[in-house]
Amino acid sequence: MQNVRTGAATCYHRDAGPFCPSGMRPLSTRVVSVAPVALALALGAAGCKGEETKGEAPPPAASAAPAASAPSNANFCDKGGGKDTDPISAPFIPPVGGGYCLDPQGEPKTYGAQGKLSMDEVCTTAFDGECEVYKRFGLDRVVVLRYVDGTGAPNSVEVNLSRFATTDGAYAMFTKRVVADGDPARASVHQAPFAALGAMSSSNAYVWRGAYLAELTFVTEDTKITPERMALANQESTGVIAKGLGARLPGGDDLPPAVKALPAASQLPLGVAYYPSGGLGLAGVGPMAVGYYKDGERRWREIAVVSAAVDAAKETFRAFKLKPGSVPLKGMGDEASLVVLQEGPDRARAEYVVARRGTFVEGVGDEELVLDPATPASKQASLKLTRDEKIAKVASWLLK
Repeated sequence: MQNVRTGAATCYHRDAGPFCPSGMRPLSTRVVSVAPVALALALGAAGCKGEETKGEAPPPAASAAPAASAPSNANFCDKGGGKDTDPISAPFIPPVGGGYCLDPQGEPKTYGAQGKLSMDEVCTTAFDGECEVYKRFGLDRVVVLRYVDGTGAPNSVEVNLSRFATTDGAYAMFTKRVVADGDPARASVHQAPFAALGAMSSSNAYVWRGAYLAELTFVTEDTKITPERMALANQESTGVIAKGLGARLPGGDDLPPAVKALPAASQLPLGVAYYPSGGLGLAGVGPMAVGYYKDGERRWREIAVVSAAVDAAKETFRAFKLKPGSVPLKGMGDEASLVVLQEGPDRARAEYVVARRGTFVEGVGDEELVLDPATPASKQASLKLTRDEKIAKVASWLLK
């Protein structure tokens, strides 16, 4: 999502989608100038929605420096552009990509470990929102950079490169960015081949590898650009830079064990949310992978927790079976239960079948996104699995 200021009113731009009038819940405070024609096109094309969907989390904040300006025939990148003077991130940052180069008039801003600015300042000058989520996932360092259009056009690509204390933390933040508590089936992002795990929308790109998460945002002050042209320019610039980052970032791209344990069949693209702890609202439970699944119109979720020891797995399962209304199920793994989970007072109640086998806890449950109270019960029944189907899926999973 990008913010757009037009006159006295503040609007919000969702990946070249609808512009919404002020009064909608703000997710970011950044200001980006866009073409009046783009605003008119967007207003005519779609209405405004207040709900979030996958890929609509706030983008990385713009750096404090203004966009570089130059004559239209200038080429900032003829001499290789600027330099990343931060010795820690410099080996990972491609100096040029997609006709863009590091801003020769700027320098990186560094926060946290071995940075010039404190981690507290990252919340006020680098991230527009959810700073505490980053910290909870173990954020320990951030570098903010900007690439400029080599032709001198008023475009830039802004990069937040975040390092986390663990690979789990970085991967969890990646899934938070691309799933964003929304519906992966209505994604505005798609998986991208960045030599690591990547995703792109019409104005953003995300790259995860090892302990790093890179978030890139295409920004333009071109008053004549259309949403379609903006999306293409983003692909040609942000996409190329993200691919270069993915190839250079250290660490592996081996997924956490719980994520690898999820079944691949019927899983939605980028349809995984990862929680180092506290998954499904269960305090202390994790790391948990939650997969989003779809077969025709029917939707469901599958969960996996892989523990290092049997005793730890027993404690994980205990958090499920102690939920009010839990019913034991016989003949499934080492222990199993039918459980109703509600992640919050304003969330739907979802039925899960959960079982433990050794160090592995798995479950299959309702997709709460289709449990809309406004949807008739007869329609809901056609959108979700029956209890017997959940039991069958868990039983089959236990045999693998």
